[in-house]
Amino acid sequence: MKVRVSLLLVFATVVAIVAGCCTTRTVSYKTVVYEPVYKPLEEIRSGVKVESPRELKNPGKIWVFGDYLFIVERGEGVHIIDNSNPRAPQFVSFVTIPGNGDIAVRYNILYADSYIDLVAFDISDPKNPRVVKRVEGIFPNPLDRSGTYLDSKKGLLVEWIEKDTTISYTYTDCGDNSPVYVDKRGFEGGVDLGSLSDNSSGRAGQPSSTGKTGKGGSMARFALYQNYLYSVDMSDLQTFDISTPEDPKPWAKVNVGWNIETIFPYGDKLFIGSQTGMFIYDAAVPWNPTYIGQFSHARGCDPVVAEGKFAYVTLRTGTRCQGNLNQLDILDISNLTAPVLLKTYPMQGPAGLGVDGNILMICDGIAGLKVFDIRDPFNIQLLNWQSGIQTYDVIMLNKYAIMIGNDGLFQYDYSDPKNLVLLSKIPIKK
Repeated sequence: MKVRVSLLLVFATVVAIVAGCCTTRTVSYKTVVYEPVYKPLEEIRSGVKVESPRELKNPGKIWVFGDYLFIVERGEGVHIIDNSNPRAPQFVSFVTIPGNGDIAVRYNILYADSYIDLVAFDISDPKNPRVVKRVEGIFPNPLDRSGTYLDSKKGLLVEWIEKDTTISYTYTDCGDNSPVYVDKRGFEGGVDLGSLSDNSSGRAGQPSSTGKTGKGGSMARFALYQNYLYSVDMSDLQTFDISTPEDPKPWAKVNVGWNIETIFPYGDKLFIGSQTGMFIYDAAVPWNPTYIGQFSHARGCDPVVAEGKFAYVTLRTGTRCQGNLNQLDILDISNLTAPVLLKTYPMQGPAGLGVDGNILMICDGIAGLKVFDIRDPFNIQLLNWQSGIQTYDVIMLNKYAIMIGNDGLFQYDYSDPKNLVLLSKIPIKK
């Protein structure tokens, strides 16, 4: 288990046992204990099922394919929505996928992670998706987490449960300012609460123009290019051959770095965001992506999008990402081997972003959705600001935008970016 010790000493019980000059004391602390929860792999893998539609509760990643929207319900599965009329989207079904965080769609195959597995679904009938293949254990570190999660006896570590408790330890004070610690759990030299990790770490318009692979948001850990699916976990870029879409085959794994967060395909290039920089890989030979260059920045959460000779990177603070920056960086990527920072713009807490020609949309957290004219990277202009909503990620599709956040799914017509037209909203179930 993991233990966080409160700085407040709740009470101390002193038990005096006089033996010469020594006194044995017992001290108790109020603490918060994080207990690991494990589930057998068989239970997780048998948990995939198709259910009737449900309301949005905790939405995450999004994908657009043809007339359909796919929205991840964090850790639980995927909402399938008929969006043939963006003014009146209709829930079709919900696919329960334990531990799901990311998705991608090629032709009529939905790819989804399920903790350490990759699962492929045939969605030819969106009301009744069916599993066509499962690649077991391909993500030894679940995509958006790190650490050892699989225990051969207990199963997979799926979450941490927080509990209040009191922990006591005893020591013998002999009056020489060098008390000998004797903890009730049996180790000497002091109470090393930080070592109680149980050998684990971490925390528990019309869209039909999107083509045969559709499009994901900038926060994605999945990307598609030609006949290959790419995924990034905390350190690795993994390649799958999907020339037969219903039969994904693991092909190769490349170490990229550490604290990798997102992947964005642009042409035959892959832009990979990490907490300390942006990496660029060449996918001209799709089965063998190779390193081209990188741009390093201060620590912060880091999605990236690119178009033309520019890349747009947002940095934000967060408990996981640490750092103290909230900003937009605009990079010149004319020379992919050596991207150059052109200018930085302050933001509130930017997450996902999208670019379409001269228009850039930024999901600026609690500040809302911001729309910029980026024709001059040294002097971008605010065109529109949808405040009062909490935003996470956005997909831009030729004058049609889909935005997801803590307040739900919003669809906009941005034919006139100065006057966004709200087409529809799917609220969150509070």
